[in-house]
Amino acid sequence: MSAPTSPADLFRHSLRLLLDKDIPAWVALWAEDGLMEFPFAPGGWPGRLEGREAIAAYMRPYPDRIDLHDFPALTIHQTTDPGTIVVEMRGVGRLVETGAPFDMTYIAVVTVRDGHITSYRDYWNPLAAPAAGTGFAGSSR
Repeated sequence: MSAPTSPADLFRHSLRLLLDKDIPAWVALWAEDGLMEFPFAPGGWPGRLEGREAIAAYMRPYPDRIDLHDFPALTIHQTTDPGTIVVEMRGVGRLVETGAPFDMTYIAVVTVRDGHITSYRDYWNPLAAPAAGTGFAGSSR
């Protein structure tokens, strides 16, 4: 299979990798100097991850924390910048440690250049995190 070319296709591919728990392949979609931001991150949570290695370290424990089953609601909006999309999505599954349901809604602004994610601004709801037991992708606090 050839690499996805459009930002929307690359993003859909990234979600399949998350469902497959293939974190190394998911991280490989990122530019070396990629930037992941969490504008609404509460104190004690990372607000900014700079570079592929920092993003890899953040995502490494993801499969041990969240068993994602599906993204049942996914809407991708094109912007006037052909490399940038706005994504509305919902991730559902279960928390590995407790078996409790996981259900989180996200809005993200994602920029792709030269086939790699260069920026991912994740507007997840920190007020929902205590109920879900986690933030984006099961990050550590």
